[in-house]
Amino acid sequence: MPEKKLMMGNEAVARGAWEAGVRVSTAYPGTPATEINEYMSTYEDVDTEWSVNEKVSLEVAIGASLMGARVLCSMKQVGVNVAADPLFSLVYTGINGGLVIVTADEPGLHSSQNEQDNRYYAMFAQVPMFEPADAQEARDMVKRAFEVSEQFDTPVFLRMTTRVCHTRTVVECGERTEVPLRPYEKNPAKYTMVPSHAYRRHFDVEKRMTKLIALSDTCEENRIEMRSPDFGVVTSGVCYQYVREALPDYSVLKIGMSYPIPNQLIRTFASQVKYLYVVEENRSYLEKAILVLGIPVEGKEQLLRVGEFNAGILKRRIMHQDSGQKGPAQNVPVRTPGFCKGCGHKFIFEVLAENNITVCGDIGCYGLAALPPYNALDTLICMGASVGMNHGVRKVAPKELKSVGVLGDSTFFHSGMTNLANIVFNKSDATTIILDNRITAMTGHQPNPSTGHNVKGLESPALDIETLCRALGIKHVYRVDGYKKDEIKARVLEEVARPEASVIIVDEKCVMVKKHG
Repeated sequence: MPEKKLMMGNEAVARGAWEAGVRVSTAYPGTPATEINEYMSTYEDVDTEWSVNEKVSLEVAIGASLMGARVLCSMKQVGVNVAADPLFSLVYTGINGGLVIVTADEPGLHSSQNEQDNRYYAMFAQVPMFEPADAQEARDMVKRAFEVSEQFDTPVFLRMTTRVCHTRTVVECGERTEVPLRPYEKNPAKYTMVPSHAYRRHFDVEKRMTKLIALSDTCEENRIEMRSPDFGVVTSGVCYQYVREALPDYSVLKIGMSYPIPNQLIRTFASQVKYLYVVEENRSYLEKAILVLGIPVEGKEQLLRVGEFNAGILKRRIMHQDSGQKGPAQNVPVRTPGFCKGCGHKFIFEVLAENNITVCGDIGCYGLAALPPYNALDTLICMGASVGMNHGVRKVAPKELKSVGVLGDSTFFHSGMTNLANIVFNKSDATTIILDNRITAMTGHQPNPSTGHNVKGLESPALDIETLCRALGIKHVYRVDGYKKDEIKARVLEEVARPEASVIIVDEKCVMVKKHG
């Protein structure tokens, strides 16, 4: 009998990838995808790494695929923005060993700065995409994605969303299949995207898409479940679970391969029902695709355009029924998220707020400084933006306005170093504050290049941020103790007045790492 386990969706992705014979797994931590690579690191026969950012992670994955290995590369939805540069050319070159890219989208913004819908990335880049609705499908579809990747010479997306990532369901497991390395053959016409080669490869991409469209109409991941002929729902991912709970008598077209969409299957389903709905979170991706086919359908006009769905919302919006589910308790005070007790990076934000310094913030724990009682951040956009934005502020701000860019050590390695080089190159007077807690704290304490060990727990060189800053050309680099507020204040006030670029490293190990060893 096959072994059955209760698994988180992210764990099931890792299990399916391991069963599929994956040899290499790369990622940068990002909720809700983080646990995928953490689970991958538990398999001794998989070379697992935390890369410094998503672009690097995908490039490492491409190299391993080139040598014939099956490779998993996982990231949250905004990570695909960082990885987009190699991604779009990878579509032209194709792969050697199967390459699956997990994008974990986040309707509801539990830990993200936007609700970006990466189904549009699949369409934009012409990358086939699978969407599981539970942990069992996550395990099954990642295995299927590797087969499609190698059959059609293409990277493949697996689109997870928060509830599929973090909800646990029973998964039927299998054994690992040892997939031999595919032989590498030197082929510049396929793998070197100079314009003349890329032009010819574009024809191959279009031929591939014709075949993938045919696959989408016939694959078992897309299926019709006929019930009442009066109403039909087209849906995908976790929304399928909500539809089955809220609308149990409705017929359903469950789409598990969401790009390319199954045009003929949609036409067939629409012809079998009197009235057609689309239920989908984020953007109206399926709805627009169906309208393009000339098929009347309703979707976002009846449903939320922002945030997550649940069965109760569908009952209220479509059935006009009360779900019977009780809402949150009334008159309960809102608990504002805040820094951990004893955090060594709180005092820096007290200093910045008390001295009316404009702060370009960044992604990480320090995003909490935008909230009371600090109210210290003026901006928070994306990884590494604080350094470049502060440089832009310095170009235009009046002399009396004092400003800094603040980011953490993991974010500095992710995309802060290039911005710091740009500051030196363009002779900026910007002050950059790096909060060095020697860990990637916000996503659950994953190691980074300053930690001294890798995802497998093996010792690795701990890169010294001060040395790196000086090597990039910053002459004025200072370390301060995160708990010494007076020392921090004196250093900050001196550096924001300095007519040259400078870096302040607030040095204090994450208190949670110290607490738990």
